[in-house]
Amino acid sequence: MQIWKRFSIALAMGITLLATTGCGTISTLGKLEDGAGSEASRMWDRWVEAEGDIAVATTWEAKVKAGVSAKDVEEILKIVAVERNMRDVGVLPLSKELEARSGKKEKLLTVYSYCSPATARKMVDFSPHMSAYLPCRVSVVEHDDGSLWLYTLNMDMMVKMGRKLPSPLKEEAQAVRDTIWEMMQRASKGEF
Repeated sequence: MQIWKRFSIALAMGITLLATTGCGTISTLGKLEDGAGSEASRMWDRWVEAEGDIAVATTWEAKVKAGVSAKDVEEILKIVAVERNMRDVGVLPLSKELEARSGKKEKLLTVYSYCSPATARKMVDFSPHMSAYLPCRVSVVEHDDGSLWLYTLNMDMMVKMGRKLPSPLKEEAQAVRDTIWEMMQRASKGEF
């Protein structure tokens, strides 16, 4: 029943979209990366499963393995960044800032920022709106049960869902995507 309901909603939205935008939609579809529809469908499914939470639909998450400390995660993120030639451009220790303000212990919340300056410049030249996604971030979040989780933007949106990226920008964007993915995977597993 759930599949039919989703299918009906998607069909109704598709018909509405085509009826209201017509040729513009069809023209745009021809300019998208191969696989854009599949990625949009995955995001749609996550959005529905999350009951409309757009942040769930547009991010990746990874639970940090028990026994892997926040310090381990930080070190692994740095190691992967160096290995993959990404610049560490800042750390925002939000929980420490909140503790300093209130004097009370806070659950861990730290945001690590990384960038490939040359790729960032090319992406912004391609689409100035991409600047809103800069720099790439990986957040470490402590949940109520004490577990640590990593969150980052779903980089497949950038590489797979939009207008076709020209070469060599496409390959450079894919390399940034792969680096962030590797950071998430290795840090969550404690793989130095």
